[in-house]
Amino acid sequence: MACARILYVTVILVSMALNNVARRIPSLPQCDFPAIYNFGDSNSDTGGISAAFGRIPPPYGQSFFPRPAGRASDGRLIIDFIAEHLRLPYLSPYLDSIGTNFRHGANFAAGGSAVRRQNETIFESGISPFSLDIQIVHFDQFKARNTEIYHRARNVSGRSQLPRPQEFSRALYTFDIGQNDLIAGFRRLSTPRLRAAIPDIANQLAAAVTHLYQQGGRAFWIHNTGPVGCLPAATLYIRKAKTDKYGCNKGQNGMALEFNRQLKARVSKLRTELPWAALVYVDVYSAKYHLISNTKTYGFTDPLKICCGHHESNIDVWCGQRTIVNGSEVIGVSCGSPDSYISWDGIHYSQAANQWIANHILNGTFSDPPLTPITQACLKR
Repeated sequence: MACARILYVTVILVSMALNNVARRIPSLPQCDFPAIYNFGDSNSDTGGISAAFGRIPPPYGQSFFPRPAGRASDGRLIIDFIAEHLRLPYLSPYLDSIGTNFRHGANFAAGGSAVRRQNETIFESGISPFSLDIQIVHFDQFKARNTEIYHRARNVSGRSQLPRPQEFSRALYTFDIGQNDLIAGFRRLSTPRLRAAIPDIANQLAAAVTHLYQQGGRAFWIHNTGPVGCLPAATLYIRKAKTDKYGCNKGQNGMALEFNRQLKARVSKLRTELPWAALVYVDVYSAKYHLISNTKTYGFTDPLKICCGHHESNIDVWCGQRTIVNGSEVIGVSCGSPDSYISWDGIHYSQAANQWIANHILNGTFSDPPLTPITQACLKR
């Protein structure tokens, strides 16, 4: 408890110091992003995997929409709070054909996606076929087809739901992907082999950024991966793993930190390779781990408790699922107060946790370069 207080006080002091420094720095102009193009996994998927493989069931989405909205949470994701912060609409998923509006961007993220192709099916392991390279192909197709249709449209109404071709270069390109590469690695690879794979994962993500840069993209907001060892699902089946004082799997978190170290170095290298790009690396890991290690301070319950689902007596019924146990139906229902939980379903964060994290990363506290809020992510530093 003493260590937690020290960590909390340290973060507060750092935040105060950053605010004092910010006051002494001449104010910089705000970016006017006309659109967001997002690439990622279920942490930022707003309906892609749901459109491709079947609708996510209730009670997902209950806290905000208030119905399933293609998001792996009880409500909004960090990408939704990014859109709100930039005063843009929520992103329509590229893979969805009903009710979409791409005027201010598109979401190419899909739940279960990894940076690298995993050579598995979603039905076997939950790994999506829409790896990052496929998401980039989707973007290329989207951009080319959009430009063609936009110029063919005969009136304003025919263009109303399409991005203006000249605005692709002014858009914000966001990334939140890499977690599933590690999760698949924990399942299939030895620790040395997974560690040896990390440079290729970072390089493939960098290659995606480079490709978008070559297509005219200039502003990039890149999340690192979170503390995967703190996901309650990671602790349900691994009973003998070494854990930290918060119950997180130390080995898995150590691998996530190594991935983040190499990703940060690769993003730094990109700054020399892409001279006109503004690249912001966002330390989501530290933001999430700070929340997890200070749950009571911020009004949350035990970070390893799961809001939605049934996990008792060695019986696991995941959120929204039904099964028969000893002749009786057991349903994975929601808890009564999702806003007090960090984990929504054992794998994904609750809307309340997503909002807390968003509030603490969008102001630049966890950015590199330092003090780069998302509203200034177009400025090269």
